[in-house]
Amino acid sequence: MTDLTARVDALMKGAVDLHIHSGPSLHPRKVDHMEVLRAADAAGMRAILLKDHYYPTMPITRLMNDNLGCQTEAIGAIVLNNPVGGLNPSAVDYALKQGARVVWMATAHARNHLDHEAKEADFKNKFPVNSKKTVAAIPATLTDEAGAVRDEVKLILDLIAENDAVVSAGHHHISEAFPFYEEAKARGVTRLFLNHPTYVNEGSLEDIRSLVAMGVKMEHSICMFIPSTFHLFDDNHLRAVIAAAGVENTFFGSDLGQKNNPTPVEGMRSMIELLIKLGHDDAEVRMMTSTVARELAGIEG
Repeated sequence: MTDLTARVDALMKGAVDLHIHSGPSLHPRKVDHMEVLRAADAAGMRAILLKDHYYPTMPITRLMNDNLGCQTEAIGAIVLNNPVGGLNPSAVDYALKQGARVVWMATAHARNHLDHEAKEADFKNKFPVNSKKTVAAIPATLTDEAGAVRDEVKLILDLIAENDAVVSAGHHHISEAFPFYEEAKARGVTRLFLNHPTYVNEGSLEDIRSLVAMGVKMEHSICMFIPSTFHLFDDNHLRAVIAAAGVENTFFGSDLGQKNNPTPVEGMRSMIELLIKLGHDDAEVRMMTSTVARELAGIEG
């Protein structure tokens, strides 16, 4: 065993991944929910979150936590795409009352996401395609024509605040994210993050700095920085986004589980190696692969 391997092994213990796309799913998956939990458990990870674009995962995580005998905790979530009624307060209410810890606004069915698919062939080719034909998506926006946060979104934010849950603006454009997070803060939501801010959300480094100043943590997708079908960004971009938010406001979710890609555990190992290569010490690596995500989601140490 090399010194680097031993160092990565040690840093994997206690790691947290809040962005795993395991199966079953309408998108082709490499690993199922139970496989990925067992692999995370074998690596000594503290917790993983199961995210599906089209169904809530908290019933699955409850069953796994109760029956698989793993030390790693599986966390459930809901994504507000069309199959749950879109930006639907009732779906959020029921999900939170059944243990969902994280709520994503629309992802694949955000108008911004659908606009990218319609205009950019490369974007459409990179994002997973449903294995079966589905009805046409109804585009979602967080704000109305005047730029005001929609009433149903306000109610969703009230529910999130009441349950001390976590929220992300999903795949909505950065111009919608700012009023959304302002409204979230005004309504008492304290656990805020934005996933892959420089990807489909089209955020800039200045946007990252501004959102962090508002209390929003930045989650970056590991799959976009390591060899995978989603690789988009070089090491210089990684350095820049970490510097823009600061280590204490940055964390990494694998965003993996798809066929033809590394597994989520493999992805987290690769990210730890990359952060070490960029010169981060163990304390900084642990902050970005465990502490920030753990505290954001309210996971006990």
